[in-house]
Amino acid sequence: MEVINTSGRRKTSVARAYVSVGSGKIEVNGKDYKTYFTTPTLHYYVTQSLMVSKLLDSYDVKVKVAGGGITGQAQAIRLAIAKALVEMNAELKKDLRAAGLITRDPRMVERKKFGQKKARARFQFSKR
Repeated sequence: MEVINTSGRRKTSVARAYVSVGSGKIEVNGKDYKTYFTTPTLHYYVTQSLMVSKLLDSYDVKVKVAGGGITGQAQAIRLAIAKALVEMNAELKKDLRAAGLITRDPRMVERKKFGQKKARARFQFSKR
């Protein structure tokens, strides 16, 4: 049984997905994805790649994810699963790209600058 190993990233989250033919079980850091991610929106992100390719009950997915927050982690998992599906079957790439699941989202938090309160916000100016 072949296991495909891919990675996905979003903000500071990194997900490593191990996808193999199976019954549709998704495991994140040793737990079921529905217990790891509590909201329906995050459940949707995790399963979106499999739903778009209509393979939700065809593959087992084991994921190790670290860094960032839960939304970034869920979206990193989505990218990792999409990349694994394309590696298994290149014909799925067209549908996954149309849904925007192949492209890595490059947006990151802008760094805080010295002499300023945050990345763009300055300290309050006092004229007198």
